[in-house]
Amino acid sequence: MNPFTRAILKRKQDRRLNEFVRHWDALEALVIHIYKAGSASPEDKSEHRRLRAWLLEDYPRWQADLEPYWHAASVAGEPATEDPFAYLMAKSSVVEFISDWRAMQNLPAAREALNEYLMRMR
Repeated sequence: MNPFTRAILKRKQDRRLNEFVRHWDALEALVIHIYKAGSASPEDKSEHRRLRAWLLEDYPRWQADLEPYWHAASVAGEPATEDPFAYLMAKSSVVEFISDWRAMQNLPAAREALNEYLMRMR
């Protein structure tokens, strides 16, 4: 887990939120791994299907709360114009991340939005 996110989460006692963050972190790590490796193993493909299914079901619970924060984030040095969480979850196959620089640029915006949300929530 991202160290800063982990530190913030220690103060939160929301099991659902912790599960969302844990799954998001796993997707983020998988995207980075696939991009750097330039390939996806069968295990990577299976893990992506599992994570994506879980996140697609759970994300609507957090989407409205995260929206103001991703709007304030940047993608490639420009204000975010689309939901970085949705962008990354829209990839139906992990192989789509192999050369998707735009996906890599959306990861920091999603992380920033998530951390800002966690810091400001009660």
